[in-house]
Amino acid sequence: MTRALKLSALALGAALLLAAPVLLAEDAPAPPPAPPEGAAATAVPAAPNVSPEAAQTIEQIMREREDLITGKRFTYDPSGRRDPFRSLIEEVRREKGARAKGISGMGIGEVDLVGVVNDPAGDIAVFQGSDNKGYFLRVGAELFDGRLIAIESASGTVTFRQQVDDPRQIKPYRDIVKRLTPLEEDGQ
Repeated sequence: MTRALKLSALALGAALLLAAPVLLAEDAPAPPPAPPEGAAATAVPAAPNVSPEAAQTIEQIMREREDLITGKRFTYDPSGRRDPFRSLIEEVRREKGARAKGISGMGIGEVDLVGVVNDPAGDIAVFQGSDNKGYFLRVGAELFDGRLIAIESASGTVTFRQQVDDPRQIKPYRDIVKRLTPLEEDGQ
């Protein structure tokens, strides 16, 4: 049970214990008349010998219980985490619109790194796109499915960050490294 529910039950029990001696000392009162149809469900009928403090406490407990049942007191802040009620098995629907022309409409797998240029304003990576045209990109350039986050001229590598919409992964992205010299050609 949640802490709020336990506290509500404890307060209700305490209020009933306080009101029990007064209610038991008198003859059993006649049942109260039925409330009008528009009356609130949480209203407590006024007992003739209940102190005002006890009646107020009971009313507050009933209001808190109603708030608890209707869900007014709880909210969920995901803070970047996946929704815990969303299925891990369901297919992720990707809504891709029309691709832009040029390198911004190409995916990371559709471009090849052909060079890295040192520049005082920052390194520049030279790519050949799927349209056989050359493109010069700096850090922060956007492609269709990711963006360029690092250019390392000493090692001849660039790093892309690709957004991944897979709820089974911890990180919502994947880093992809492209090299000037592919790994299988290094040993030759």
